[in-house]
Amino acid sequence: MNKTEEAIQNNEGTIVDVRTREEFMGGHVINSINIPVQELAQNMEKLMQLPTPLILCCASGGRSGMAAEVLQKAGIDCFNAGSWLEVNHYVNQD
Repeated sequence: MNKTEEAIQNNEGTIVDVRTREEFMGGHVINSINIPVQELAQNMEKLMQLPTPLILCCASGGRSGMAAEVLQKAGIDCFNAGSWLEVNHYVNQD
C-alpha cells in the first residue's frame, strides 16, 4: 500500500488539488480543496491550519511536486500524490 492509499484509507489529512480553478471545476476528488500552485504563498496560513498530511495532487504530478517542495520547506507535513485521477481511485475504493 502506498502513502496516498494509506492516508486516504485511514482518513488522514486533507486532499489539496493544486490545478487551476478551471481544471478543478472540470472534475476533482470529492471533498478535496482547490488551491492553485501559484496561490500557495498567499494561502500559507490557511494551509498550515488544515489537517495533515496534505495529500497534494494535480493533472500529472508536476505541479503537486513543486507544491510539496514549497510546503515542506515551510514545515508543512505533505506529499506529492501525483494525478488527481489516481487519488480519486483510492478515495472511491471501499
